[in-house]
Order: sequence, then C-alpha cells, then structure tokens
Amino acid sequence: MHASSSGSSASAKSSSPQSSATDSTASTASFGASTMRTEGALVSNDDSSKLKTFLGILKKFIGVSDIATVRFSLPAQLLEPQPNLDGAVGENSVRVASGFGMHSLIADKDGGSIGDSDDPLERTLAVLRFWFTKDLKYVKGKPCKPYNSVLGEFFRCNWEVEDNLSPALGRPTTNKANNEPTKPVRVSYLTEQTSHHPPVSAFYVDCPEKGISARGFDQISAKFTGTSIRVTPGAHNLGIFITLHARGNEQYQLTHPAAYLGGLLRGITASVHLVKIDSTNSKLGTLSVTVSDICYISCPKTRTKVILHYLEEGWLGKTQHRVDGVVFKYDPENDNKSKIKDVPEADILARIEGSWMEKIFVTLPNSTDKMLLVDLNPLLPVAKIVPSEEDQLPNESRKFWSEVTQAIHAREFSKATQLKHEIEEKQRQKAAARISRSEEWKPRFFIGAVTPVGRPSLTKDGEEALRGLHEGRYSLQLSNDV
Repeated sequence: MHASSSGSSASAKSSSPQSSATDSTASTASFGASTMRTEGALVSNDDSSKLKTFLGILKKFIGVSDIATVRFSLPAQLLEPQPNLDGAVGENSVRVASGFGMHSLIADKDGGSIGDSDDPLERTLAVLRFWFTKDLKYVKGKPCKPYNSVLGEFFRCNWEVEDNLSPALGRPTTNKANNEPTKPVRVSYLTEQTSHHPPVSAFYVDCPEKGISARGFDQISAKFTGTSIRVTPGAHNLGIFITLHARGNEQYQLTHPAAYLGGLLRGITASVHLVKIDSTNSKLGTLSVTVSDICYISCPKTRTKVILHYLEEGWLGKTQHRVDGVVFKYDPENDNKSKIKDVPEADILARIEGSWMEKIFVTLPNSTDKMLLVDLNPLLPVAKIVPSEEDQLPNESRKFWSEVTQAIHAREFSKATQLKHEIEEKQRQKAAARISRSEEWKPRFFIGAVTPVGRPSLTKDGEEALRGLHEGRYSLQLSNDV
C-alpha cells in the first residue's frame, strides 16, 4: 500500500516542501469558466477562442434561475484536466461556495490549531484564520472548469502539517506545552458525490490527534447575468461545520457568502492580442473573483458569533477584496443580529478588517492597535498525499478520469471529448437501469444523499475509509455498484 504526494509519484514519506510548492502552484480555483493563465503568463488567441466558445454557451442561460442544475456538457478543450472532487478540496462545478484547504484547520503560517486555546475568543479567531486561509486557491490560483463529478465518485487524501504555532492574542493554552518539539500532524479528507440532480457532494475532514473534525455539503447555485456569473450556496449547503471534540464537542457553523466570476468580456478583449497579464491587476483582462455579501460564524456553546461583510469593488476600485467584521456575544435562542450596525458596542469582543486576498487585522475593544490575524501573501496550500493508483478504486476521482486527463494533457481534445461522452452515457444507462429496477441509489461513505441539517454522517464504510487514511492503509473493497 502506497501513497503519493499530489503532482508526483513520490511516496508519502518523500513529500517535501519543494513538492508541496509544486502542487500549490498548480492549484486552481474551480469556477464555471475556461482557464486564463496569470502570474505573468501569456494569453494566446487559443485562449481567446476558448473563452468566446464558453461565453457563447453561457449566453444560452441568461435568465435561467440556476445553471448549476441544467444538464449541459462542455467540450474537453474548455476543461481543466482535474476531477471536480480532487480540485474541490473541497469543491461543485463552480467552487466559490465552499472551496477550501482543510489542512488549515490545524495550522497556517500565522496561527495554531483551532482548539488549542483555553480562551473562547482565541478559538473564534483561530476559526477566522481558517476561514480566510481556506480560500487560498482563489487568492493564488486561477478560475477554471473541472470535470463534473458522477454519482458515487469519491476522492480521499491526507495532509501533513506542522503543529508549531501560537494563538492570535498570545493567551494561555492547555493543549500544547511551551517549547514542545514539533511533529507533523495528519489531517484526513473524504468526499463523495452523493447526488447528481441536484449536484451535491458530502465531505468529512478529521484530525483525531487534535480532536478536530469538519463536515458539510458542497452544492452551489449559479446564475449568468450576461457579464458575470453569480454563485451562491445551494439549498443543501448550509456551510462548514467544525467540531472541537476535545472542547466538549464545541461546534462552529460557517456560512458562505455570494461571489462573482467577472472579467469574461474583458478576458476576450485582452486575449485577442498576445498580452502579458499582471495577476495583481484584474483590469488587464484576467478573469476575476469578487465577493459581495454578508456571512456568519456562530458557536452556540460559547455564545460567540461573527458577522463578516464583504464589500464589492467600488467605481474607483478602492474597496476591492475588502472585508469588515465584528466578533460579539450573542444569544443563540434569540439570534437577531444580522448586520454589523445591529451589534451593541457593549457586546463586541473584537473588530475585523482588511483584504481577504492579502492581510486581515483584529482590534480589541478600547484599543486602536491593529493586530495581524493572518497574512495570506506568503502562504501556499499544502500538498495532498493521495493513495497510489494501484490502491485507488475505479470510481476514485483521479483513476476514474485518468484517460480523459491524459488526452487533454496530450492536447488530443477530440479523444478527450469522446471519452468524456462515453463516461456520461454510461452514467445515464446506469441511472436508467436503476429506475427500471425501482432501485434507489445510496452513497457508500455517507448516510443519505443529503440531510436537512447540512451535516452529513459517515457510514461504516466511511468511518473505515477515514480510519485507513489516518493509519496509512489505503486498500478498500470494491463496491457492488461500481
């Protein structure tokens, strides 16, 4: 049984910071759009043709309430050669709703594990660190369109991260001794496509060593306005639910804001010529991601809540990527504060401000000192450690799409499109066969396709798959439905 670091054939033991950086720079943000390369890359006429083709397809959906639920297939040359669930880590066709690097539950460059501190405010600020670092793929990556997941497709991986960081405010902890030698902590991730219509995937992240888990459903709703794509959480996506088991199962619910993929028309105009793109300036023709909405983080047990207000780009671009927020005490039985201005000054525990693409600061009451909560500039996603191909099942994402991926990398787009159509046709035949037998399909790793509370539970197979990831055992029995 072997595991390989994402983007290489090295064993799990040979994963290094260098391989991590390689995987990170290849990381992408998944959206319903074709690829535009950034970071000083050249955008060619071929890219222009792809973008024009995709925009032509999108125009057919102007006025459609939710294009995420519409059945349509894109040609292979418009796709990023990456499975949806793999790129998801988590993440549906348009990955604004809940794309994240779940390894940051344990540690990022600027903060420690979410559950380390004895102080409820510190733990909430650690959750906020996770919240902002989970979007690294949108900060560092590029908009792209991965393969649509098929029913029963699944993906699993580990991350190994250093647990050597301190709380945001420097307050005492009981879970980590001072000067204690650091060692890698393993974080395991399992996701499965549990519904096809509507497209929904369930995910579960676990770190037994730190007593932290996270779960939820990935589902988005998307609408094309004619110039941009507006993406919101789907009906079953109620956010990310983080549980601190070592803190008496203290639970945090993190809801998702609406986001926009823009620059479609600018991208076409800019790429008619060979133009050098500066990724720091979204007005030079790159596809851009903006967020303009309010979202919430709440913990009933500690009676702590966060309101985050993402501000859309102004006419002069002065508020681009800005976010303001407050951390405050609330009554879970009378949760009636939905805007920052609604919160009484006496209830405020901290104020948040900054750019969600650069730096976030926190200010405590009766103070004007801005303390750095997280600096995203030097951060990169940690490399995924995945089972070797021989340990992957036929419906495991990378193996399932491997022939399509190889064809796209070889620029054999007709072959890739044909292989993709064959996969889609086989799925339709399997669905028709189930209907003829009056048979209801059930997920293998999760109980039920969806749940009304937005928190998926693992089946025995799901528990065993995660346990195997924890222990470095990757072999799984083949399911009868594959």
